[in-house]
Amino acid sequence: MASPGPLIVGSGIAGLYVALRARELGLRPTLVTKSRLEESNTRYAQGGIAAALGEDDSVGRHLADTVKAGGGLVDRRAARRLTEEAPKRIADLVRFGVPFDTVDGRVALGREAAHSRSRILHAGGDATGLQIEETLRQRALHEGIEARERTVLRRLNNDGGPVVATLSRDDGSGVEEVHDRSVVLATGGAGGLYRYSSNPSITTGEGIGVAFRAGATVTDLEFVQFHPTTFYHDGAPRFLMTEAIRGEGAILRNDAGERFLPKYDRAAELAPRDVVSRAIDREMRRTGAPCVWLDATGIDRDRLFARFPTIIRFLASYGIDPSRERIPVAPAAHYTVGGVATDLDGHSTVPGLYACGEVAATGVHGANRLASNSLLEGLVFGERVARQLAHPTAGRPPTPGRSQTVSLREGRNEPMTERSFSSLREILWEKVGIVRDGPGLREAVRRLQTLGDGLEPAQPQDLPLPGADAALTARLIATAALARTESRGAHWRADHPKPLAAWKLHLGLSRSGG
Repeated sequence: MASPGPLIVGSGIAGLYVALRARELGLRPTLVTKSRLEESNTRYAQGGIAAALGEDDSVGRHLADTVKAGGGLVDRRAARRLTEEAPKRIADLVRFGVPFDTVDGRVALGREAAHSRSRILHAGGDATGLQIEETLRQRALHEGIEARERTVLRRLNNDGGPVVATLSRDDGSGVEEVHDRSVVLATGGAGGLYRYSSNPSITTGEGIGVAFRAGATVTDLEFVQFHPTTFYHDGAPRFLMTEAIRGEGAILRNDAGERFLPKYDRAAELAPRDVVSRAIDREMRRTGAPCVWLDATGIDRDRLFARFPTIIRFLASYGIDPSRERIPVAPAAHYTVGGVATDLDGHSTVPGLYACGEVAATGVHGANRLASNSLLEGLVFGERVARQLAHPTAGRPPTPGRSQTVSLREGRNEPMTERSFSSLREILWEKVGIVRDGPGLREAVRRLQTLGDGLEPAQPQDLPLPGADAALTARLIATAALARTESRGAHWRADHPKPLAAWKLHLGLSRSGG
């Protein structure tokens, strides 16, 4: 009888790709997702996916751009794997049926901030993530891969033997333990923990919290990337206005109508995301305005409408024609750079537990992710995880340059209420946001620990209640941000505004007592 296949938690690009490749390699994977199979961050990714495919491009240039964006912390081995393997992984997507946009029979390549060449592939204009998600989802269903929706990973037990996963329905019922299977975390990031986020509401970082409880080391959680331009309107979702619009020539103006980015960075609208986000934040604080304005009126109307159909339809629902009027935008939490520490094959510090995609921290992004490397990361490291599942070898992530332990107390098993979750999101936004400082971070750690203590299990054998792992992840983000007393990449401390040589290292957090 065939042995049970791997348990893959998460159904974005990383989870779906690992499942498909594991099936091709002769395994019987099971996909588990806490919402619908198609609901993930991948679905909302507009910008595209990067790969050095142009005649004027090279792996070396893609690598150099990735390293430059990462604030001195990019693991060059990981970045080389990412950029070298990118064309093969794009070929896999084409083989699976992803309909990338073409011009005159050749794949169309766009330009985004901090890229030195046009190397961004799109599908359906600004619907790249949706096209990839739907293609891989349909392929997984066609291949007969078992997929369990509205199923939550509640706990991972690691007592020296094989990891044991505890699952339940999303309402807490139907608790079961899954034995003798490798577990792959592909649960995405934690951007949805912030008050303002471009992420779907399900993106609340539970995978990081579950792994940390099981003894996994997590790294680089202080580096939370904020997207500079999400739609701003009272009562409206923070819908992403992809930076590809700026790549096509759109500019940012403040409330007085002035173009302001050139005074912050020579690259202006094509500066890295952290630079643009801080510049917008500063302009908003200086003028007291709740937003700035994305001006795309200089782009040819036909090109604008053809290139960004999803955004055009969204803006039309608010009566905005971006070829004639400016778009109100403001920054929002977007991408979790850090996560569960892994090596280049997805091994965590817990035997039998792998991670890939946004939930993982390979060091490939350093302190700040280069645009459109995120979908690519899910593919490249998903491929490496799939091969490990089929042909396991020993592995372990590198030891962080600096480590800190965090204790978990016995709590009161209180459920997460809407009010407490709203408070958590407000704390992160106000105290652990685009610009941070020591007093605010200390307050955030204290308040998040108090909130989390109420949610923690009262006894070691009790399962964490829904919300406990999200609260734990929020606390870990704040703890890491307080510990790093410098500014680097996506982490900016007003009280420590410069990068320091002593902090040119990765910060790891682990649970007290292992």
